[in-house]
Amino acid sequence: MQMTVLSTFRRAGMAGMAGLLLAGCTMIPHYRRPTPPMARTWPAYANTGQPVVENPLAADLGWAEFFTDPRLRALIAIAIRENRDLRQAAADIRRAQGQFDIQHAGLFPAIGGGGEAIFQAPSGAAGLSFAPGLDTGNPPLFKYFQMGVGVSSYEIDLFGRIRSLSREAAEHALMQRENARSMLISIISQVATAYISWLGDQAQLHLSDETMASQQATLDMVRARFAHGETDEMTVRQTETQVAQSGAFRDESRRHVAQDENLVTLLIGQPIPDNLPPARPLGEQTIMQDLPPGLPAEVLEHRPDIMSAEHDLLAANADIGAAKAAFYPRITLTASDGISSLQPHRLFTSAATTWGVSPQLQVPLLNWGQNSGNLKASRAMRAAKAAAYEKAVQSAFREVADALAARDTYRDETGQMDRYVSTTGDAYRLAMLRYRAGTDSYLTSLVSQRNYLQAQQWQITIAVSRYQNLVTLYRALGGGWTEHTPKQPAPGSQKAPVRKG
Repeated sequence: MQMTVLSTFRRAGMAGMAGLLLAGCTMIPHYRRPTPPMARTWPAYANTGQPVVENPLAADLGWAEFFTDPRLRALIAIAIRENRDLRQAAADIRRAQGQFDIQHAGLFPAIGGGGEAIFQAPSGAAGLSFAPGLDTGNPPLFKYFQMGVGVSSYEIDLFGRIRSLSREAAEHALMQRENARSMLISIISQVATAYISWLGDQAQLHLSDETMASQQATLDMVRARFAHGETDEMTVRQTETQVAQSGAFRDESRRHVAQDENLVTLLIGQPIPDNLPPARPLGEQTIMQDLPPGLPAEVLEHRPDIMSAEHDLLAANADIGAAKAAFYPRITLTASDGISSLQPHRLFTSAATTWGVSPQLQVPLLNWGQNSGNLKASRAMRAAKAAAYEKAVQSAFREVADALAARDTYRDETGQMDRYVSTTGDAYRLAMLRYRAGTDSYLTSLVSQRNYLQAQQWQITIAVSRYQNLVTLYRALGGGWTEHTPKQPAPGSQKAPVRKG
């Protein structure tokens, strides 16, 4: 196909209009991040005078370094690979990226090519016996050939309507990415929380087995003493009641362990493998017993749910630009360039060159408030998204503040409970010695044993809650969305960037 100078200039002109389009302005309002009302420091530090570490260590600490239990790390790795919620989040990211590609493509002219050939046998009364391209055979045959490329309904984005919509789609794609990161952090924390609960219930089951064995031995001793007339039947019945209660406690612990395994199976997306590394004892799941909370304002930079809310706000802000651009004229362009001929041997000649340009102008004159309504709705949506963003920040602040408050109380409660277990254990041993010596009734031993068992149960429950709260604090501070802690460059090792051109 021969190329003429005229067609070359036409294509260059279309490219120039595309460049003008990309260099145009938009009517997106200037964005200013909302400043939600919140304290400058955490309430746990407000009245203590303790300095708050400004480095948000939790956000930079990878989950593989934070969780040191090899079994827990293996379960987290499986969950990241197999969890169905994460797969759905990844699909949402790809869908949002596809929507952005569709919207962004409107910035450029869609160029298509094609060709056609027409063969038509006119009637004898059509009066085409002398027409060019008419084969005078019997019957006569009309022929027409065409090839070309063209642009159909290309909108010249003078006022930024398409660019505003493209920016909105981009912000939605970024929002889905942050949602996926938030989902990843949530899944990791859920696996860790369920795993710690699993270990706690296993500890409760082990305690119930030990208690059952101890009380069964006590029952055998009481029955032997009753057979020799050294105790009464009431003591035997009280001991049997205690054994029955221990059996119920053991069954309850078994049920909880089985339910914990089912939850872990759901979270990791597959049955729990048999070849997992051995678990560490309860309380040794993390390398840290404390986390520097950093400053409240820095939570904004590391929590993906807050960044997702901000991208949603930016998308609503961009939608206002598109709503404003609807008040101005829209110019669309349809153009074609190609060759056509009635005779196939002249199709690829200069004389067969054909082109066409059809610009269209649409000016909104009277639409009965439709554009004003769209603009009003867009501004209201931005106001709603701004409120949602501020609420997300305030909710994050409260979540971190609650975890910090619980951290201090759990630390104190753990010390109190350790002392309580020690004293109730001593009381139980002394009561059993007095009962065996015949200086006290079995009722005292029964009460002491019950108190000792409850103290041990509470001790395990508090330990589980304490370490689960540490996981919650790690998640609330924005940690857990990277596997490994980023390597910090050594001081003085960074080189000045080389500016090209």
